[in-house]
Amino acid sequence: MRITEALFAGSSTRISEKPKQRFPEFAFIGRSNVGKSSLINMLCNNRKLAMTSATPGKTRLVNHFLINRQWYLVDLPGYGYAKMSMSGRQKLAQMIWNYINLSQELAMLFVLIDSRHDIGKIDMDFLFRLGEARIPFGIIFTKGDKLGPVALQNQTEKNRQMILEHWEEMPPYFISSAESGLGKEEIINFIGSVLENIKGTDK
Repeated sequence: MRITEALFAGSSTRISEKPKQRFPEFAFIGRSNVGKSSLINMLCNNRKLAMTSATPGKTRLVNHFLINRQWYLVDLPGYGYAKMSMSGRQKLAQMIWNYINLSQELAMLFVLIDSRHDIGKIDMDFLFRLGEARIPFGIIFTKGDKLGPVALQNQTEKNRQMILEHWEEMPPYFISSAESGLGKEEIINFIGSVLENIKGTDK
């Protein structure tokens, strides 16, 4: 599958404000400054599609992008942003989980984790909550160009083992780099396979 068109379809703070035209949704989320917007722009071949910033916590809305007029890529606000008031964090968390739990079109949630570090408690807690809610999710280890090949492989395996301590099998996972394009083909092809499965079940 190739992404040939990516159009901004709207921003929302609640499910009722989602785009009226319904298509399968593939949402992206991660800790603030994990490289989410850069990854989205890389996947869509458009450096200006999702807002990128050196300042964490820039995304404050649920942003829908219509891809190939067939599915949505959904840019969710980052979690774990400390430089925000408690009420602000609670409001953002409520908006995120309102979308995750209530969007009937959500086909897959990709959780982005920095490939250079061990999975943090906040990330693991987020994965636990997804598992408890039976939300289909995959993991994208970002910034894969920042480590050498051996160090990247070792860190990825360490993170795999941390996840497998709590899950019987590893969820789908990918290693990516917004700079080099690493993982682009694998992620897009995986989305394509999920879309094919959805089409098959709709018949």
